[in-house]
Amino acid sequence: MAMNLQSEAFVTRIARAVLFLLALTLAAFSPAQAKSTHIQPRLVAESVAPAPGGGTTLALTMTPEKTWHGYWANGGDAGFGLSVEWNAPEGVAIAPFRYPVPDALILFGMMNHVYEHPYALLADVQVDKSIAPGTDLTLSGVANWLACTDKVCVPERAVISVALKAGDGAVVPAGRERFDGWRALLPQPLDRHGSWERRGDMVRFAIPLPASTTIDAPHLFVETQDVVDYAAPQRFSRNGDQIIVETRAKGDKAGPISALLKLGGGRGLSLQLEPGAVPSAGETIATTADGIDTGLFGTALGGAILGGLILNLMPCVFPILSLKALSLARSGGDAKGAKVEALAYTAGAVVTSLLLGGALLALRAVGEQVGWAFQLQHPVSVLALLILALAITLNLLGAYELPSFGGGQTLAGKGGAAGGFWTGALAAFVATPCSGPLLGAALGATLVLPAWAALPIFGGLGLGLALPFLAIGFVPALRNRLPKPGPWMDRFRKWMALPMGLTTLALIWLLWRQLGSGAQLLWPILAVAMALVLLTHYGAVQRGDRRSWLLIASGLLFVISLAGTVTEVAEAQRTTTGAGSTFSPGALAKARATGKPVFVYFTADWCLSCKANEAGAIERETVQKAFDEAGVVTLVGDWTNGDPVITRTLAEHGRNSVPLYLWYAPGAAKPEILPQILTPGLLTDKAER
Repeated sequence: MAMNLQSEAFVTRIARAVLFLLALTLAAFSPAQAKSTHIQPRLVAESVAPAPGGGTTLALTMTPEKTWHGYWANGGDAGFGLSVEWNAPEGVAIAPFRYPVPDALILFGMMNHVYEHPYALLADVQVDKSIAPGTDLTLSGVANWLACTDKVCVPERAVISVALKAGDGAVVPAGRERFDGWRALLPQPLDRHGSWERRGDMVRFAIPLPASTTIDAPHLFVETQDVVDYAAPQRFSRNGDQIIVETRAKGDKAGPISALLKLGGGRGLSLQLEPGAVPSAGETIATTADGIDTGLFGTALGGAILGGLILNLMPCVFPILSLKALSLARSGGDAKGAKVEALAYTAGAVVTSLLLGGALLALRAVGEQVGWAFQLQHPVSVLALLILALAITLNLLGAYELPSFGGGQTLAGKGGAAGGFWTGALAAFVATPCSGPLLGAALGATLVLPAWAALPIFGGLGLGLALPFLAIGFVPALRNRLPKPGPWMDRFRKWMALPMGLTTLALIWLLWRQLGSGAQLLWPILAVAMALVLLTHYGAVQRGDRRSWLLIASGLLFVISLAGTVTEVAEAQRTTTGAGSTFSPGALAKARATGKPVFVYFTADWCLSCKANEAGAIERETVQKAFDEAGVVTLVGDWTNGDPVITRTLAEHGRNSVPLYLWYAPGAAKPEILPQILTPGLLTDKAER
């Protein structure tokens, strides 16, 4: 019997030796091993003499080269973790590796769960108590992993091994300290289960975590596949002793799932979540991205600059640009003055865009559901813009001279530079209702970029807006092509009053719609009219003039009536007047359940491109007839006065402004995002498929 056992043991050792040599041969001839790996592995043990009946801990240290990274157990959208084909002696059991807390890295719109620095994977080893002391327990295996940069990925493999011998389990102090440092980087298990649920296109998680627990820049890494869209923004909030996480769903996974909650500072919690009800969101927790997608950033910045350039053709912006060009023509082509004024105009446009973008990011950080042009969702801002547009229109008609728009008059004692700055600022402000080609996607990128990377996108919008005037100021050939001063300038200026006048009428209509009726506008408009009549028919009112009290009275009337207008803003929700039913997540789910195509469009009364698409495509008789024949269900999301539900929906689809057009084909898991410029043919083709 003893002889048989010795023979079996001998055969087992021979078999292990053969397998180990085979693994070495395969690894040596594999393509990845033809050269050194970009991530260097090394297997070490906390104790090289594990005791029978006890065990030890292994660490597989991974050291990436500069610019390279490895992956967590779930690599995200474009990666995978490490696997090992072990060659272990009989009586030795090796548990799966445990991973440290990873980082989130977005590359080309895809989320990666990575390590861009040296890291260590830990695995526990158990030695059977029947193993005799002194027995050789050398462990070996073939490890496979993926190594990537921001441009290329390489599958790599290597033979790993560590020499062990059954002994007393002693651990040297230096080894214990080193392993304790690696253990500190592992996520700690949460002692209670959380819950999760799907709600429409969203997935929500409730994680039990006492309010006393510090959490900074959190991120939820979901290890289970087919649950979340990894690259989608994650919204964190606290409801009592629970952290609520909301993000976009992906896949149809059901049942319990595993996840890791990153708390900040390299800390994390591993947790299990069971299907169940999730409480409502609470106080928002600010988050920051650990890395940015450089490709996304570059594309968004370029789109913002080009989109801002296109905005110069909008009816509310073009007259302002034209007036600045006229001021250059009137100046006789002075090169130095032209450059100063062009730079000042650019500074005004960029600074205003940065201020608006910064306000948007700040409001989001404190939990407000807002998007681009958020200021136009408030009647007070619209009223201020209306008064400004009216003043510019009258100035263009020659009713009075406005220093910022005249022929280079001084403003605050600073000459043409001050006029250029404030004109650029005004151009950026009045351009916010517009979202043209390229601009929607560019501004939508600010949802997934950290604040320091999002702000340049808003600045790019201002730069694009200022490019034509900047070119006129710095390119003599363009400046010399400007017509010589003459009577035509006065006629051209009056023609520019037409688009500004139309903008004024559009703002009056918008304010009427926002307030629900025009009764609140009567006294503010009367006060402004009094002041304008005084200025246009009697000239500037000088100090001591008997008519000065009329200006003071009109100012007081305006302030008092404006305060009354603000307090009387209708609280009732606006009714949808578009060609469809009102959008809501419930209405969308009900419409999709019918098995018919669903067309959802998000609009606002102050969005010029939205209204152009509605009049020119959506509400056309041919389109509506095609929709009726195909049974298309149309839902309208009206964002004129703001709506947190619509803001979240825009964010889920990578947008923070309107218009947004979604087409849900029957049975499709995700909608198709249609272009921001619609045509009747595009919509009828969709309906007829």
